Amino acid sequence: MARHELHLKLTLRLYSDDDQRCFGPGIATLLERVVVHRSLRAAAASMGMAYSKAWRIIRTAEGVFGCKLLLSTVGGSHGGGAKLTPEAQQLLAAYQSYVSEVHAFAQERFQVHFDGLPDVSPPL
Repeated sequence: MARHELHLKLTLRLYSDDDQRCFGPGIATLLERVVVHRSLRAAAASMGMAYSKAWRIIRTAEGVFGCKLLLSTVGGSHGGGAKLTPEAQQLLAAYQSYVSEVHAFAQERFQVHFDGLPDVSPPL
């Protein structure tokens, strides 16, 4: 009987005190892509996300954290664009660091608790 390997998959999301989801892997990726594409529209498109949804996610987080996350410029001769505010950079860095630390801890604990378990193959 073939043995299936177990692995750990964690998703970390931050919620406000009224249980509103306000930050997680989706908005983190969106902000990372704003840095790369220098545009919220292009960042959203690269994720297959509607531009209106991207703005909704950004506005929700801005409301919870009480600060702007994007500095936007409108069209013109050089075209429009967006970049992260210093607060957004700090928030993104804190989230990425936290996720990295939690994943490392969880992976270590996963190894302690699940190494050596009997075969977890589905029955035939």
